[in-house]
Amino acid sequence: MSEPQSINMSINIFSHFDGGNIEVIKAERADDIQLHIRPDAGGEHMQWFHFQVCDAAGQDCVFTLDNAGEVSYPEGFKDYQAVCSVDQEHWFRVPTEFDGKRLIIRHAPPADVVYYAYFAPYSLDRHQRLIADALSSERVRADTLCSTPDGHAHTLLVIGEEEEGRKKLWITARQHPGETMAEWWVEGFLGRLLDPEDPVSRRLLEEAVVYLVPNMCIDGGVRGHLRTNAHGRNLNREWIRPCPEQSPEVYYVVERMKETGVDFAFDVHGDEGLPYNFIAGAEGIQSWNEHKQSQLDDFKALLAEISPDFQTEHGYEVDAPGSADLKKCTDFVAETFDCLAMTLEMPFKDSAITPLPETGWSPGRSQTLGMACVDAFWRILPKL
Repeated sequence: MSEPQSINMSINIFSHFDGGNIEVIKAERADDIQLHIRPDAGGEHMQWFHFQVCDAAGQDCVFTLDNAGEVSYPEGFKDYQAVCSVDQEHWFRVPTEFDGKRLIIRHAPPADVVYYAYFAPYSLDRHQRLIADALSSERVRADTLCSTPDGHAHTLLVIGEEEEGRKKLWITARQHPGETMAEWWVEGFLGRLLDPEDPVSRRLLEEAVVYLVPNMCIDGGVRGHLRTNAHGRNLNREWIRPCPEQSPEVYYVVERMKETGVDFAFDVHGDEGLPYNFIAGAEGIQSWNEHKQSQLDDFKALLAEISPDFQTEHGYEVDAPGSADLKKCTDFVAETFDCLAMTLEMPFKDSAITPLPETGWSPGRSQTLGMACVDAFWRILPKL
């Protein structure tokens, strides 16, 4: 991480904090602040930004991210609005434009200390509190799978009783650390799953055990990366032969999956470009058949019925038969464990079918979709 960078006596910009990412190029005037996004470790990816602006309340600031055209997914900045927060709890969209080379944020900070980010961050502190809150339930225990390369605990939550005959549901989130909506989804999902008065959650946990990794790439999140861990590894390209030194986050999850077995796998992500919530399946694996297609179609239809924020019309192009990439989680798990596996994608922008311009897609909306997935998991269980 870069050191805090003092600009002048009136405006200061900082990024030396959990999840921070920005380099200050020039900031002599409020209306001409030029910034750069730092690349992930390894240099292959960059796109996430998150910075603090101090002592600029009421000034008409123009923040220009000069290297935005060089990011991993430039199309992600088309029709995109950055987010801003005063208290790091409530995030709102601010006027943003992209000319193909530069991302320009025009905004007068409403307070002396404000934050701007690609999407609402999910901090290490909040992650740790999420785990602590979950462990207040007698239904939950935590296993430390390994130490990450940067020395953080890589935590698996086991929810429900590991008894013979119960379905094994595996959920992984935030393999790409900049896709913070994935851990906001986890927060909503867990909040409902652990509600002792929720009948669907109770019935689900009577018939299944949930293995949940709330954050697959903690190091990347703290470092302010978009897609990689501390060693520059894209964890969602490590599954077929994960390395215990370079990608231990995946290696130890796979080892645990081999111990438990997998009946259903759900990998939670965010997509930079598409303004929709959608699911990508494992249609390209060698063992794909009509039964697996029916399971996938049924799940997508169930979730679309439950949540108006979810849709099935827009998404990735379906893989051709036999073209699966087993380096990816969904394809690897579906083929290796002969189970229903899929990837949930949520937008960095707004949901085009259910727009809320003030917030766009947001932490709260991610949480609500997580809660809705409890119903979908319960209803698909008999078909697994």
